[in-house]
Amino acid sequence: MALSFSAESSSGAAAEPVPARLRLQGPLHWQAVLQALFQDAWIDDAELRRGLDRCAHGSSRLHALQRVAAAGLARKSDAKLLDVDALTAWLAERSGLPLLHIDPLKIDIGRVGDLLSRTYAERHRILPVASDAQSVTIATPEPFDVGWLPEIERMLRRTIHLVVASPVDIARYTAEFFALARSVREAQRTGTAGAGGTNQFEQLVELGRSGRAIDANDAGIVQVVDWLWQYAFEQRASDIHLEPRRELGVIRFRIDGVLHGVYQVPPAVMGAMTSRIKLLGRMDVVERRRPQDGRIKTRRPDGEEVELRLSTLPTAFGEKLVMRIFDRDVVLRDFSALGFPAAEAARWEDLTSQPHGIVLVTGPTGSGKTTTLYSTLKRLASEEVNVCTVEDPIEMVEPAFNQMQVQAGIELGFADGLRALMRQDPDIIMVGEIRDRETADMAVQAALTGHLVLSTLHTNDAAGAITRLLELGVPPYLLGATLLGVLAQRLVRTLCPHCRQPDADFDQRSFDAAVAPWKPSAQVRPSRAVGCLECRNTGYLGRVGLYELLSVSAAQRALVGDGANLDALRAQAVRDGMRPLRLAGALKVAEGLTTLEEVLRATPAAQG
Repeated sequence: MALSFSAESSSGAAAEPVPARLRLQGPLHWQAVLQALFQDAWIDDAELRRGLDRCAHGSSRLHALQRVAAAGLARKSDAKLLDVDALTAWLAERSGLPLLHIDPLKIDIGRVGDLLSRTYAERHRILPVASDAQSVTIATPEPFDVGWLPEIERMLRRTIHLVVASPVDIARYTAEFFALARSVREAQRTGTAGAGGTNQFEQLVELGRSGRAIDANDAGIVQVVDWLWQYAFEQRASDIHLEPRRELGVIRFRIDGVLHGVYQVPPAVMGAMTSRIKLLGRMDVVERRRPQDGRIKTRRPDGEEVELRLSTLPTAFGEKLVMRIFDRDVVLRDFSALGFPAAEAARWEDLTSQPHGIVLVTGPTGSGKTTTLYSTLKRLASEEVNVCTVEDPIEMVEPAFNQMQVQAGIELGFADGLRALMRQDPDIIMVGEIRDRETADMAVQAALTGHLVLSTLHTNDAAGAITRLLELGVPPYLLGATLLGVLAQRLVRTLCPHCRQPDADFDQRSFDAAVAPWKPSAQVRPSRAVGCLECRNTGYLGRVGLYELLSVSAAQRALVGDGANLDALRAQAVRDGMRPLRLAGALKVAEGLTTLEEVLRATPAAQG
């Protein structure tokens, strides 16, 4: 279809060759885009001439907006580069249609393939992004080329709402969404929806149906699993959840500590995906009645290796599978990148540099304890020391450590592994978790015999770790002689640096009440979450650690020996210079890195 564009004056009559307002029609052409940008005062005359010259030599296969973006033109008002996103925003404004930044996590990918064929979508450069019983929302980078619209409305028998989206996103997600939907359909077509034996809670008997179960090695299943991993890496997911349900299996990603729904697949396809992943993780594919653990090493498209830890759990409608993603780059980060303030980082390095004693990291599941321990051990590991670990399970395989896996089936627990490591001439020992009296006693004995022991506990704060060990039965005099310090930590989401804004409505009174009886000495410069394309309109991007470091002083040891309670231990730690978790969070709020709501959600109430 040839390009046609005309001009109209304010009265609507035909204008002279230099139009008052260029009216775009049909598929966009780069020359028309440049002329319209000039008339809308987005570029000046010099940039128009530069654009005409550069675009004339551009690739004809690119969309008009991509071709103009490749010219590297500067916007007249602020000299910012006119990239594809900026040009798409201009096009939405010019056409009077809403602008949409496509977020795959907010699109029901399964319905995309049911509404249109891939061939039709690619021909007209359109992509369905939302639908209900009455309407369908379609994204397009060609808002003036809508000859297909009546045909689609007749075919779908629903109202069509148009939105403008980037041609780059349209091309990418059209290929990805339709390929995924096709793979799922192919996988489902190879078997029956009720096959596979995944339903353990109730069985629906369908008469007159037969067919083989979906194979874990079917091409469709292989493609879906590969897409799942690549997509999780792109979205910065820390965990992948495959959850079987009665009607449809649900796939969810945990991103920055929050779960997001990604896709829904038929139960038989979910079962085949689980079997495929279990097969790659060297797990027993046939065994579906017991929980299993496994691990997979895979490689990102950029060549970086990523480890995944697998865990299955039998549920009412099949096996639930969770994959935890471990980024090897995490253990190479310095303490400041993890969120350690300079003072705490120096004290932590001093504690972990001692030749013997016990150092504990405490916090709930998902608070970053493993990252802190691995980063610390990586710094301590050298040719001169022997670093040994006993873990359940081994979180990340690290060549610098000698790692042992707890094996409950052969009665090799933490205490047994620690006892064996004592005969391996270790310098530094890391115990995955102190859970019982026997493991606690072995850790104390290892510290008394000249080893540095690092381990974890699940307590609310640093002082709580001391009382927990006493409750396990560790004698106070031995605990006072061996414990060097305790680090309690939490993770909070950080505000997106691309869209955060100063919080003019910040409630100073609520802030003071939340961190009482302590008050940050730093000037408070609070920011608020806004939301943009980079952060998926959540206002948050990434997470940072909050740390509470208790160094065991002589006064603290005296309290331990006297059997002091938790409040006395906590008060003494504060007098010794410990900064409580909530105060650490308040300082992050004062720096504008996170919000008070995040800190209150993640940290225990301050107690002075």
